[in-house]
Amino acid sequence: MNRIVFDSKYPSLKKISIIVETLKRGKVIIYPTDTVYGLGVNAFDSEAVYKIFRIKKRPLHQALPIAVSGLKMAQSLVNITEKAKRLMETFWPGALTIILEKTSIIPEIVTGGKIGIGIRAPNHPIPLAIVKMLNVPIIATSANIHGEISPVNVEEVSDQLGKSVDLIIEGGTVSGTPSTIINMLEEPPMIIRKGNVTEEMIRKRIGEIDSI
Repeated sequence: MNRIVFDSKYPSLKKISIIVETLKRGKVIIYPTDTVYGLGVNAFDSEAVYKIFRIKKRPLHQALPIAVSGLKMAQSLVNITEKAKRLMETFWPGALTIILEKTSIIPEIVTGGKIGIGIRAPNHPIPLAIVKMLNVPIIATSANIHGEISPVNVEEVSDQLGKSVDLIIEGGTVSGTPSTIINMLEEPPMIIRKGNVTEEMIRKRIGEIDSI
């Protein structure tokens, strides 16, 4: 297992290119985001995606979220409703995961055969730079064993998954607050996990919503 350290908020293109080549080879990375550390692979590589399930000990029927660079990339991956577009334009990049109907370009293994997928653009320069250079989405699940705490620094990452991945990207300690998740397959849309993007903020953009 190798490590790449970023000690600046401005990612080195040389280091990003190393990470991208690692992903192109079907390898698994751990990377910082604006919420928690993420476990990632090329989301179009079904064999690599399967590694994520195995490493996390996550049931195969539980869908994995993906990270994108923004609205433009999302357009080919999910069917974007008008309300979803408003949320993306307002809160991306940021801590809002939006569940929408996937297009056929997303492998079935990513969603466990379901029609919906969670998608967001992280407000963090490292994953954004990775996705932009790779030019495809990456898996954006938390870097933890299924059911365990979500890590906020490389020490917690190493304790859980350090021996299971190919590359750890060190980017300091992150916020630790998971993204808000809103399911837009329903009407009205439903918040299924609360985070820093609040119900009030979302209502101001799209009107009526429910929450669990």
